[in-house]
Amino acid sequence: MKKKTIRSGIVGAGFSASFHFEAIKKVYSVDVDVKGVFSLEGPDVYAQKRAIKAYDSLERLLDDVDVIHCCTTASSHESVAIAALEKDKFAIVEKPLTGYFGDGTEDFRGDDFPKRVALKDAMASVKRMVAAEKKSKGRILYAENWIYAPSIQKEREIIEKTGAQVLWMYGEEAHSGSHAKTYAYWKFSGGGVMIGKGCHPLSAALYLKRVEGKARDGKPIRPKAVTARTHALTRMPGFRDEGHIRCDYYDIDDFSIMHVVFEDGTIADIIASDIIVGGIHNWLEVAANNHRTVCNINPNTAMQTYNPVDENFKDIYVVEKIGTKQGWSNPSPDEDWFTGYPQEIEAFYRTVAYGDPVESDSGLAADCIATIYSAYVSSDRAGAEVAIKTV
Repeated sequence: MKKKTIRSGIVGAGFSASFHFEAIKKVYSVDVDVKGVFSLEGPDVYAQKRAIKAYDSLERLLDDVDVIHCCTTASSHESVAIAALEKDKFAIVEKPLTGYFGDGTEDFRGDDFPKRVALKDAMASVKRMVAAEKKSKGRILYAENWIYAPSIQKEREIIEKTGAQVLWMYGEEAHSGSHAKTYAYWKFSGGGVMIGKGCHPLSAALYLKRVEGKARDGKPIRPKAVTARTHALTRMPGFRDEGHIRCDYYDIDDFSIMHVVFEDGTIADIIASDIIVGGIHNWLEVAANNHRTVCNINPNTAMQTYNPVDENFKDIYVVEKIGTKQGWSNPSPDEDWFTGYPQEIEAFYRTVAYGDPVESDSGLAADCIATIYSAYVSSDRAGAEVAIKTV
């Protein structure tokens, strides 16, 4: 059978736009025709490198495609996604789905305003996006790669086939700081490490409870309440900078912990931080009534190498943010595959072309935003429990 051709476009020309393009090249179920890119910064260089067109407006790009990849800063996710949905296009939206990006004033600081304002405005943004989706022939495809990581999908199979009850999950994403300069500012990122990194293990935990509920009772088990604390450790007066950890953040948290209670009384603990050296630490542990699983996304022991001299590996990619290539390390034979990027994009194109059900949708994204901003409210209240009002 001849494969369908799907026309796609990239919005944004930064880090995520680069790995989205690489993942598109690995799609096998459809023929993807990348029409071009639109970005406020760097579109010509991005387009020339990939032999695609640089568009001068989002509207012109949308007229030429069936699906867009929204790889912009989180502050523009809502406007880009709604523009696509209003033209009945599919929108692959990077995480976090949306958020609260300040009051528009020059002197806005994310660390000294009431977080209940952020929760209210972020959920209003979510509702606008979901409303646009309901009116559209397109859909929001929530680009949370952890959902499609092989270890998470294997755990999904275990839960579904054994009827497991997940009692507790413990997850973390941590490293030494974000690539993006804009990440340092709440007005661009919608928060600090709790949303920027915590969204990954949190989404995976929310997803697996949805899987459990649907497998047993036909409906997802959703988050009910959260307690949380955030800290800005690299902005403490006594922090000593040794050059290994990013420490130029303006008004965001660099450490967070969330304790989530689900509707069925089970729990998840999620840690996110920008203070960890030695590479990225991405993992989720699942403690169920009939098994225990540790999903090591990064690092994992698929490969272990000892290199006595750092210079020997100067042209060899080991793993993201490793810092040094000397000594023992865990080179990832295919880092994108272990983290779920090609599987994610493959699944999304199958949804666009053939109507396949999507594992990571706007409902999951909405629950993630509701949980995180409720967690910011909890942190504002010194860790008091906050009820999660889902869409």
